[in-house]
Parts: sequence; structure tokens; C-alpha cells
Amino acid sequence: MDAFTAGLLQRIRSTEHDLHRAREAGDDFLADVEQSELEDLHRLASEYGVEVSAAL
Repeated sequence: MDAFTAGLLQRIRSTEHDLHRAREAGDDFLADVEQSELEDLHRLASEYGVEVSAAL
């Protein structure tokens, strides 16, 4: 796995964790921000052919 793929997958894992924590805390604004970030990261992964579901 190259550095780009590893970094992207790490960012996705981190953002998923942050999204979960924001939802648990009831912080709707932060949850929306994290959800948008996660969607952008998934879009980036798709554009570069990075398989997210199998790697996480």
C-alpha cells in the first residue's frame, strides 16, 4: 500500500471516529462538518480507485 492510500484510509478512519463522537455528544453542527468531510474523503478514494470498505 502506498503512502497516499494509507494516509487516505487513516483520514477516513479518523473522521469516522470523530463523527461518531460528535453524534454521541449531540453536537449536530460538528456531526454535519464531519459527515461532509467523510463524504469528500470517500469521493476522493473513489476517484483514485481506493477500496475503502475492504481496508477498514
